[in-house]
Amino acid sequence: MKWLVVALVALSASAQAQTWPAKPVKLIVSQAAGGAPDILARLIADGLSKRLGQQFVVENRPGSANMVGAQAAARSAPDGATFFFATAAALVTNQYTFKELPYDPVKDFDAVAMVGKAPFLVVAHPSVPAKNMAQLLALDKAEPGKLAFATDGPRNFTGMVAAWINRLAGARFVAVPYNAMPQGVQDTVAGRTQLAVLAIPIAGPFLKRGELRPLAITSATRAPGFEQIAPIADTLPGFDFVGWFAIVAPAGTPQKAIQVMNRAMDEVLRDPPLVSRTTSFGVYTEGAGTPQSTAQFIAAERERWGRLVREIGVQPE
Repeated sequence: MKWLVVALVALSASAQAQTWPAKPVKLIVSQAAGGAPDILARLIADGLSKRLGQQFVVENRPGSANMVGAQAAARSAPDGATFFFATAAALVTNQYTFKELPYDPVKDFDAVAMVGKAPFLVVAHPSVPAKNMAQLLALDKAEPGKLAFATDGPRNFTGMVAAWINRLAGARFVAVPYNAMPQGVQDTVAGRTQLAVLAIPIAGPFLKRGELRPLAITSATRAPGFEQIAPIADTLPGFDFVGWFAIVAPAGTPQKAIQVMNRAMDEVLRDPPLVSRTTSFGVYTEGAGTPQSTAQFIAAERERWGRLVREIGVQPE
């Protein structure tokens, strides 16, 4: 009789896995509603709903450098009903810039799918007599410390990019931290700071109006739509740092749910209208990959950012 009960339980679990998702699925986003990550997550959720015949709902949990959303996702039941639209900060850089986290970015999540990568642009006020990274470094060599980067702080992405440029080039650019980066952008447009590292959708309008000039892109290769902008790596070999998004699940989520989610994500991310929208946000996708390749990518990013943080001397707070 006991074997019959075990068999029935196993059969029930198998049936549930085969029919995933059998109920609405939550996609936690660690940014506020209305921003590019939120819009992208909602487009993906809509595509998943259509393909899997079940409602995918975005839940915004912003705050504390992505930690509020990450903690909420990590503490969710691993039943396939919750996934996390994760940032590079939540899964990688936070562990190096904060002394303590309310979640474990390594142990608390299972990789599901890549979403895309988001390179940044190094931009300059038009008064800066440089049109590329090599010319910018030459200006700094001639007058060290004269030019200043507006950044979102030494422990955030743009601040670390500026510090890494200084490290690799032996440059003396001054980093000016801002609590609110829009103010940093306005100061650069006004010429109070001369340089900034900006996400493509933020930089775009200023570039079109001629208020800022693009000098380089932080990815190792040129970006679609911005082919005229050379990578920093053309001047500083090996430079390749981009923001990115990935889908992860609470650790222990059934593999069947992860596999089905991964295949549906790949279909969504290869849909031409969605690709066009993601590109307009400065996010470039090559499909979902596999759960294994996503996990390998995240692990490699942890190693690389760990090395970078040590070399530029960022101390966790």
